[in-house]
Amino acid sequence: MTYRKTRTTKAGSPVGVGLGLRWEFIDELLATLPELPFLEISPENYVGRGGRYPALLAQLTPRYPMLSHGLMLSLGGSDPFDAAALRDLRAFLDEIRAPWHSDHLCFSTVGGAVLHDLLPVPFLESEVRRIADRICRVQDALGRPMAVENVSYYMHPGAAEMTEAEFVARVCEAADCLLMLDVNNAYVNAQNFGHDVRAWLRAVPLERVVQMHVAGHDWFSDGEFELTSGPGPGRLIVDTHGADVVPDVLTLLEEVVSQTGPVPVVLERDQSIPALPALLDELARVRAAYDRGIDAHGRRSERSLRRPESRAEVDPREAAR
Repeated sequence: MTYRKTRTTKAGSPVGVGLGLRWEFIDELLATLPELPFLEISPENYVGRGGRYPALLAQLTPRYPMLSHGLMLSLGGSDPFDAAALRDLRAFLDEIRAPWHSDHLCFSTVGGAVLHDLLPVPFLESEVRRIADRICRVQDALGRPMAVENVSYYMHPGAAEMTEAEFVARVCEAADCLLMLDVNNAYVNAQNFGHDVRAWLRAVPLERVVQMHVAGHDWFSDGEFELTSGPGPGRLIVDTHGADVVPDVLTLLEEVVSQTGPVPVVLERDQSIPALPALLDELARVRAAYDRGIDAHGRRSERSLRRPESRAEVDPREAAR
C-alpha cells in the first residue's frame, strides 16, 4: 500500500489552530466547550486503558475533530514493531477518524526498554533507507499516512553525511510520507547549534507539511542547568513546552504558513500549564500569526494567478495517481 500526498490537507481534515489535549484541563474543557477547530491527542494515553480519562475523551470526540500524535513508535529505533500494538492503534485511529498519525523521527526504545526521551538518529544514507522502510511498514499497518516530526536534540548524533534538514527531506521522500513540522524544535536546534533556521526551513519539504506544532521553551545555564532569563554565553535552550510561544517562533510560523497555506497547527503545553482561559489567550496569539500567514498565502496565490504566463503547479505525486 502506498500513500501519496499533496501539499494541502485531505478534504474534510481540520485546519486552523487547535490545542494539544492534556488531562490537566480536560474537565474545564468539557465544562466550557470553547470553540476550537480540533484537538490533538496522544493514543498512548488512551489505548488499552479504562477508567476516567478514556471516558472523558469519549465525551469530547463527538464535539471536536481529533488528530493523533504518538510518542512511542520509535521510528528510528531498531526494535521490531509490536504487531498487536499496531492493530490496537489502528482500531483507535479508526474510532476517532484520524486522517493520519504522526510520530517523531527519532528513537525512544532500545532492546525493549523505554528511554523516556526522543533521541536523534545519525544523519546517514543507510539510516534514510532503514527508517523509510520502517515508516512504510507502519503506514501499511495503520491503513493511513504517517507524518514524521522533526525533534529537538542537544548533542550531535554521531557521524553525519548530510544536515538534519537534508535527512528529514530524504526520509520523507524515500517513505513518501508526510511531515509534521515542529517550528519550535527547528528554532531550538538552530539556537543551540548556531545554524540559520530559515535556511533549515528552505531545505525541508514544505510541500509535505500536513500539520505543525508550536510550543514554548526555556533557557538554562550550561553545567548547572539552572533556569535563566534568556539567551547568553554558555546557555542552552530546551524544548520544555513549559512557557509561552516566543515572538520569533510566531514569526516563523507566519512565514511557513504563508508558503504551506491552511494546515492544522497545534499549541502544545506540557509544563507549567495555566488555567484554560490563559491557555486560550495564548492560542489566540498563535491564531493571529497563523491568520497573517494565511493572508500572505492568499496574496501570493493571487499574484501567481495574475501572471499570464504562469501555469498551475501540479504535484508529481498527485499526477501519478
